[in-house]
This record gives sequence, structure tokens and C-alpha cells, in this order.
Amino acid sequence: MDDEEGAPAAPAEPAGAAPLGLVRTPTGHDAVDAHLARLADADHLAADGHVEVYEDVHRGLRDALDALDAPPVPVPYENRS
Repeated sequence: MDDEEGAPAAPAEPAGAAPLGLVRTPTGHDAVDAHLARLADADHLAADGHVEVYEDVHRGLRDALDALDAPPVPVPYENRS
């Protein structure tokens, strides 16, 4: 785009990191909520830094899902009289 004098306009500077303002609704599962809260860390990073945060969150959420499939840990029975 040219300015009023006909000279080419200077290219716009890329926008810096800025929060998207997304609301994260708590799930009620502490481990999942902690991982989802970590997504806010990406708000302060340039786009090339988002991948590390997203991969970390994805790994944590997968671990939380895998834990649901794990057999329950038996509770030792105490026979107190």
C-alpha cells in the first residue's frame, strides 16, 4: 500500500505475543486443570515457542487419560481388633 505521497508504505511490524483471552472452564479433575492452565504460558511466547507448550500439555493430558485405564492400586486390608 502506498502512502499519500506515492511512496511505498513501510511494512507493518509483526504483532508481538499477546494473550488470546480464552476462558478455560475447570473440569473438576485437578491434573487435567493443571495441564490446561499451562496453556496460558503460550500467551507470552512468540509463535515458535508455542509448540513446546502444546506438546507438554498434550503429553500431560495423555498421561491423565492413560491413568484412567490403569488398574486401581489395592488398599492394604488392616484387621484391627
